[in-house]
Amino acid sequence: MTDRLDDLLDNEGRARLRELIDEVTSTPARIAVLFPAVARAVGRGPVDPDDPDGLVTPRVEDQARVALLRAAARGWDRDGLVAEVAALYRHGDADEKRAVLRALDHLDLADAALDLVGDALRGNDTRLIAAALGPYAARHLDPHNWRHGVLKCLFTGVPLAAVSGIAERGDAELARMVDGFAAERRAADRDVPADATWLLNQLTSRRPDLDATSGTVPDQQRVRHD
Repeated sequence: MTDRLDDLLDNEGRARLRELIDEVTSTPARIAVLFPAVARAVGRGPVDPDDPDGLVTPRVEDQARVALLRAAARGWDRDGLVAEVAALYRHGDADEKRAVLRALDHLDLADAALDLVGDALRGNDTRLIAAALGPYAARHLDPHNWRHGVLKCLFTGVPLAAVSGIAERGDAELARMVDGFAAERRAADRDVPADATWLLNQLTSRRPDLDATSGTVPDQQRVRHD
């Protein structure tokens, strides 16, 4: 349990979380029963009132579930851990899935949980899309699917502040995709999201062949992003 989470919980919530952590530490299989009950037992709610769905800042129950899963993880080898994490995701509701996705970066999974990231990105639940594009995806997701994940955020309204690794992984291909997205929005007389303009400006600043003022990519460099 992190000091930050400790500060977010009241005395009863802190005591209950310690009990749950002790329980899954001694009997890791109990995670299947306790993981869904964390919010009721420990507490729930946004850490940032301006981010009620926890798209950028994990909610209290997300952080508590991550702490619980990290404790249980010590009782399995990697194969066992991968299986347990997949089961928690598969059988969980949207809130539990979100917590599993947020936990991936804290577990010794290598790239074995990428199918969970892919499942979240194929759907349209903005809570899961945001959680899927955290540090785990930034490290392990291949460039093609990572770029399309960023575009999915723009299409669905997930703030790019939720996406880890844009500064490191953003490239000319992503710039072309974002430019194409913006061009389609303008052609349909629709507003271009501020995040798209910001990202295009960030990416074009690295490319002398792109117009960093207008964000325009030369026509011959445009690509489809469907």
